[in-house]
Amino acid sequence: MTTATLPPLKTGYTDRPTTLADLEEVVALMNTCAVATTGAADETVEQVRTYWEMPNANLEANQRVVLNPQGQIVGWVELEDGDVVVIHMDMFVHPDYENEGVGEYLYAWSVERSRERVANAPEGTRVVMRAYSRAADVDVWYSGLLREQGMQLIRHFWHMDMNLDVPPPTPQWSEGITLKEYELGTDKEPIFKVRRETFRDQFGDVERPYDEHFAEWSHYWESEGVLIPGLWLLAMDGDKIVGINLCKPEHNGDADRGWVSSLGVMRDYRRRGIGEALLYAAFGKMYEMGKKRVGLGVDASSITGAATLYKRVGMRVEKQFDMHELELRAGVDTTTTG
Repeated sequence: MTTATLPPLKTGYTDRPTTLADLEEVVALMNTCAVATTGAADETVEQVRTYWEMPNANLEANQRVVLNPQGQIVGWVELEDGDVVVIHMDMFVHPDYENEGVGEYLYAWSVERSRERVANAPEGTRVVMRAYSRAADVDVWYSGLLREQGMQLIRHFWHMDMNLDVPPPTPQWSEGITLKEYELGTDKEPIFKVRRETFRDQFGDVERPYDEHFAEWSHYWESEGVLIPGLWLLAMDGDKIVGINLCKPEHNGDADRGWVSSLGVMRDYRRRGIGEALLYAAFGKMYEMGKKRVGLGVDASSITGAATLYKRVGMRVEKQFDMHELELRAGVDTTTTG
């Protein structure tokens, strides 16, 4: 990559590709930024390591750190590996260095690297770079930087939460539908196929090569050590999986809060209360485990009506994240746009 178009770093500051040896320092940076904006850390070394060690991860090509004159990492940026027509960018700059040009440098690096990756996208397709920030009134510096650099706010996403201080309602299953708990050690691929199909209606979904997608999904669950008995719940119509609720026993190191990671119902089975029943089944499991809260993430405008469902079962918005977009190449939009 040429650096001729990048803004210069201040004297004494340097940049280089990220390495696995930077993991703990980068996670500490992420959590320093989180504490500054929300008052609480929200990443763990184990979670980030899982992503950095994905089968197609290329830290050297798609991540960058900036070091201050003392050699400390004060800025980090990542372009998610494998993205083709939607390239996701994530950036953290230490609060003490927000006015040192570090963010502007890393943003420019991200755009330049993303433009190099445009050639990997199918001819004629629209290619964009997207980035999340916390709500603008919370994350003033970062959301402001994205706007100043020309990114457009296009969508809101929520982290929703609910207390588990009383037993949740008993799930009510529609006729012919039964609940099954996934048994560890059995074939996960049928569950993945349902997950892949039910998430096609998710905003920004892009068709991906099956084998690559399955390898990443398997790595995510197996590497983080969060696949435990009783928290993968399947809605069955006979021997057919028609809905899934894949949950984690904790989230971001918070052992008191369970997490709904992937809830999905096949299109032909929606509007029959299956999603609601799967939620209540998971809430019951987590209550029995002694969890104090349960949370999840959702597109605030999901065409599946997911946000409405979550509010109906008693969940509330805890955090808002804003999605910003920069068009890198005009063309036919091949993503889910509903």
